[in-house]
Amino acid sequence: MGLDKVIDDAVEAVADLPHGASLAVGGFGLCGIPSALIHALLERRTGGLHVVSNNCGVDDWGLGLLLREGLIARMTSSYVGENKEFARQYLGGELELELVPQGTLAERLRAGGAGIPAFYTPAGVGTQIAEGGIAWRHHPDGSVAVAAPPKETRIFHEREYLLEEGITTDFALVRAAVGDRHGNLVFHASARNFNPLAAMAGRITVAEVEELVEPGAIPPGEVQLPGVFVQRVVPVAADDPAAEKRIERRTVRPGAETGRAVARPGTETERRTVRPVVEGGR
Repeated sequence: MGLDKVIDDAVEAVADLPHGASLAVGGFGLCGIPSALIHALLERRTGGLHVVSNNCGVDDWGLGLLLREGLIARMTSSYVGENKEFARQYLGGELELELVPQGTLAERLRAGGAGIPAFYTPAGVGTQIAEGGIAWRHHPDGSVAVAAPPKETRIFHEREYLLEEGITTDFALVRAAVGDRHGNLVFHASARNFNPLAAMAGRITVAEVEELVEPGAIPPGEVQLPGVFVQRVVPVAADDPAAEKRIERRTVRPGAETGRAVARPGTETERRTVRPVVEGGR
């Protein structure tokens, strides 16, 4: 592919992603997830996926849609607590899971993208992360079918560290606020999260962008991910239902004048929590 990396159709952009592929996916909770590309995989019914992502979405959005249809075979994640179907599949032996400390997961993706095969970290020393034994997969009866192996350790300057391997994947799916035709990306605020790291780890990275601009429109100093890490760019429309930005948990507080909770319409999956305001404080 030349310098113009734009593919107008999300389904076409993931058409060559095969069954059983490894896949790094950006986002944190539902923030910054490549939802249009996830829907494209759902439409193609691409299965047996080995997904590396901070989490697996919720039951009816994000990666949770692929999980619900049985299209994910293995997850490498740091947090999986918002998805009941995830818990059911994992405990029932239908899904394999490697739990990784969040900072370690971020560095494993970055290291893989930077060509670093492994690194030492203090995170997890003295826990089952180091000792092994955490269930990667269960038997249907709940017993352990596959357990995490112990990790190599080493002492540096009188402190113990674990050896962790860098992560590379066949594909990566990310979402950016702005992207140009050469694949240079800019992310909006906290939606940056795991997206640059996932993009670096993928051998073929597909970026859905909310605003497509021409090369040169993004000042070089404002590029947050260089186009060298991106092979395909897919523009998504703001009114595309598949590109909807959902909120995982909405937190509201009483209005300053009425004392009533201030809330806006949301999705059925949102859990709303009213946070009391102490008089005279915030």
